[in-house]
Parts: sequence; structure tokens; C-alpha cells
Amino acid sequence: MGLTPPTTFWVNRRAGYLRPVICNRSAIVTHNSVSLPWSLGDGTLGHASTPPLMKIIVGISGASGAIFGIRTLQALTLLNIETHLVISRWARATIAHETSFTVEQVESLATVVHPSENQAAPVSSGSFKNDGMIVAPCSAKSLAAIRTGYSDNLLTRAADVTLKERRKLVLLVRESPLSEIHLENMLALTRMGAVIFPPVPAFYNHPHTLDDVVYHIVGRALDQFGLELPGMSRWPGL
Repeated sequence: MGLTPPTTFWVNRRAGYLRPVICNRSAIVTHNSVSLPWSLGDGTLGHASTPPLMKIIVGISGASGAIFGIRTLQALTLLNIETHLVISRWARATIAHETSFTVEQVESLATVVHPSENQAAPVSSGSFKNDGMIVAPCSAKSLAAIRTGYSDNLLTRAADVTLKERRKLVLLVRESPLSEIHLENMLALTRMGAVIFPPVPAFYNHPHTLDDVVYHIVGRALDQFGLELPGMSRWPGL
């Protein structure tokens, strides 16, 4: 079953509001401030004509659950956050297999796109100032590489830099069941300061669709950056 954006909330990927910027080895170019209108479902409009509030790196690895990375990009756009996207080689295959998005459509949701093989990209350096990184989903392979500092692609290198610079690193680890190796990697990264955030669904919000589940998980993940996703249900108590 393909996952597509509900028209009542998610940015219409065909509307032409977003223009991706590809970052190559020689230069980085960002677009000027562009109005990004969309419906919030309650008749109001949001737009990002003001300077971005934050700058966040988004990594999408090859684990099942590419929709988490896609919805994260859409949510960060809604919240007027500058995003720097790195899609791993196998994430491209997962996006095509699991969703109705093309890789190009996913890239169009980001402010800047960095090829995963470009280890000279700005996000590979600690001098690139940002507010943290989220890897959604994070495969067990990427988890292991990040834990050991094995920066074999730009996604794991950017995560390595995020750790060494003591910035927020949130990993939506997608694996089950978990072996001792997985658990040790997660424990080690937690001790290093990373946030291990398995995309576990909540049911107290009474989700009606799979997209409701994904929306809530993305909202809770963005809580880690101090961001408030509009309309996300929270536990009210009994």
C-alpha cells in the first residue's frame, strides 16, 4: 500500500512550492525566502516567508519505514525549519518500494540535498553550524556505523560530527527483534548523548489511519528538538 500525503495537512508535493537545491562538491547555494502556503486542516494557512527558525540535518537510511523520513521533512517545512537532506543508497530503493513518492519528490521537500557519497559536503564538518540531526528511519547498519565512528557515507559522517560537536542526534532505529549487538550499540550511543527513538506507536490518541500513527511518532521525535507539531495529540491524563 502506497503512502501519500493527506491533502488536509501535508505539503502537496506536486504544487511546485518547493524547489530543491543540490549541493555539489564545489559550492552550496540556498534559495531565497519563498512563501510555502498549505492548509493546516482548520482553514488557516501557514507560510515560511520569514527566515528559518532552525537548521536540522535529516538522514534517511535504508531501513523499512522511509515514510518517517518523508513525513519528518514535511513537518519541518511546516515549522519553517531549514533542512539538509542525506538519502543513503538503499534508502532510495526503500522509498520506491514502500511509498508512492519518487526520490526526486522526497528531495524536493528539503531546503538542501547532499549526495550520500559526497564526503566533502558542508554537513561533514563540525564548522557547519546546525541544531542537530535526525535519522529516520535508522537501520541497524547505520546504527553500528555511527556507534563505531565508521563514516563510510555522508549520513554516518554527519551523525559522527553531530556527536563530536555535542549536538542533538535522534535515531529512529527500525529493527525487531533486537540482538545483543543492537542493544549494545543503542546503549553505547545513549551514553554518548544520542537519543534512541524507536518509532513505537501510541494508542492513547486513538489513531484512525496509519498516517495518524506516523504523524504522532514524527511529532514526538520533533519534541526532542523543542519543536511543536500542530495538532499532535498528547496524553491528557485520566
